[in-house]
Order: sequence, then structure tokens, then C-alpha cells
Amino acid sequence: MAQYAGWHSTFWLLSALAGAVAIPIALFLPETCRKVVGNGSVPPQRWNRCYTNVRAERRALSQGKEVPYVQRDDLARSRHVKFPNPLGPITLLLQRECGYALLYSSILACSFYATLALIPSQFSSIYHFNELQVSLCYVPFGVGALVAAFSRGQMIDANFQRHAKRLGIVVEKNRRTDLTGFPIERARLEVAVPTIVLTTACTIGIGWMLQAQVHESGPLIMLFLVGFCASASLNCIAALLLDIYPGRAGTVAASNNLLRCLLGAGATAATVPMINGVGVGWALTIFGALNTVFMPLLWYIMREGPGWRKQRSAQS
Repeated sequence: MAQYAGWHSTFWLLSALAGAVAIPIALFLPETCRKVVGNGSVPPQRWNRCYTNVRAERRALSQGKEVPYVQRDDLARSRHVKFPNPLGPITLLLQRECGYALLYSSILACSFYATLALIPSQFSSIYHFNELQVSLCYVPFGVGALVAAFSRGQMIDANFQRHAKRLGIVVEKNRRTDLTGFPIERARLEVAVPTIVLTTACTIGIGWMLQAQVHESGPLIMLFLVGFCASASLNCIAALLLDIYPGRAGTVAASNNLLRCLLGAGATAATVPMINGVGVGWALTIFGALNTVFMPLLWYIMREGPGWRKQRSAQS
């Protein structure tokens, strides 16, 4: 689109797609918060109703059923507006286990942000790709991330089951397992380490392939592997944090986004100047080296994590 209709057309398309999604959601997606609609039988407030709610309410009235307006008002009175604490993500970053895990996760993300940032300049200058061809170079990375999303969960669960069997812990499906005394850090991060090593190797490989100006199929295959390995590794770290902070998923996600975006912005801004200064091969080697230098953080988390959880549990 940018090639044939100008770069403005990309944003018009995004606006149209956002509207195409937002309008059906506003019209047909009902409120599901239990504090508002209970088990689903309580109608939401008039300003919060969509067409689905209106139709269900009219059907109930036409059938002579009683609509629980009183219960709706009781729920409304029992709710208290609580302003979210904007410092919550920052305080979570200051906790050792979360801070170390998110720091390494963000450093790992920097390497693939840098890889994605160099695609337009390097593929257009080395292989003389136009804007359409450059945009298609992102497809292998996306496909790799998609494959990781479908396959990584099984690997994580298998390693969890292995540790549970070793400790004689019975894992019941759809029921939360008591993690007291369970090495959840090791169960999650053991799966991440091999793919982190592959991510680092493939990131460096892309740099030197572009430096040597090999056939474009080589870097594209490496982009697929980086997409798979990086996404799989980050998913493992995210799963660990959700296990450690099960009731604070939103705060964990906010902390993750905050630190990752800060470091990712710096990595993206530094990529092209680094390429101009030392070449694309050494630029990505530096990012890969950062993954290796900070990897002992994961071993430190695996060793000390259970003790940190016990201390936090005792303090709470």
C-alpha cells in the first residue's frame, strides 16, 4: 500500500480495520464482569447496554419473566470506584524475581527489535527490494511467532509434569497446583534456555549473512527461526511471572510492557547508527552478546527464586 498509494494509506487502512472491529464490539459484545451482571442474569446499567443486552431484556419481559433490576441496583451500590495505582508496575519491577526476569526478557526483546528494525534499510540496499518486498520480509518472523504460540505451551506443560512427577505431586487439569516447595522457576526457565541460545545464534547469523550479502533466502529462514525462538523464550518467562503473581496479571503485563518498550525503543533507535558505524554483522553480534552476558540472571532466578517466594509469602 505504501508503494502504490502512499504511506498515508497504511494509516487509513488501520483506521478502517479498527472501526470494523470496534463497531461490532460496541453493538454485540455484552458486559461480563461479575460485579456488574452477576452470573449473567442481571442486566447492566442502561448506558452500558449493547444490542445483545437489550434483546435479552425484551425477550424476558415478553415472556413474563422478572428482570432483576433491584439486584442490578444493589450491585451498583456495592461497587466502589478505585483509582488504579500508577506506581504498581514500578514497585513490581523493584521486586527481585520479577525485576530480574523482566530485565532479561527486555534485553532478549531488544535483539529481535533490532533485527526487525534493520530489515527496511538492509534488504532494500543489499537486495534492492521495493517497499512491497520489504514488507513481505516480516512474514517469516510472524509465522515463526505463530508456530511458537501453538507449540510452546505443550513443551512448558511437559516440563512442568516432569518436575511434578519427580516430586510426587499430582497435577489435576483445570485446577491450580500449590506451588509451595515446587521449583516453578526451574520448570519454566529450563525450557527457555535452549531457545534463547538459538535466538542468539540466529540473530548473529542474520547479521553476518547480510554482511556477506548471501542469497536472500538465508536471512529469511533465520528470521523465521528468530521469530519462533524469541517468542517461545519470552512466553516461558511470561508464564513464570504469571505463576509467581497469579492475582496480578495486569500489573505484570504493564511492568513487562514498560520495561520492554523503554529498552526496545533504545535498541531500535541505536540499530541503524550501529550498522553505519561497525557494520550489520558486528551490530547484531553486540545484541547477541548482550543475551549471553545477562543469561546468568536466569540461573540466579532458578537458584534463588524459591527462597524469594518463601520470604514474600512470610511477609504477606
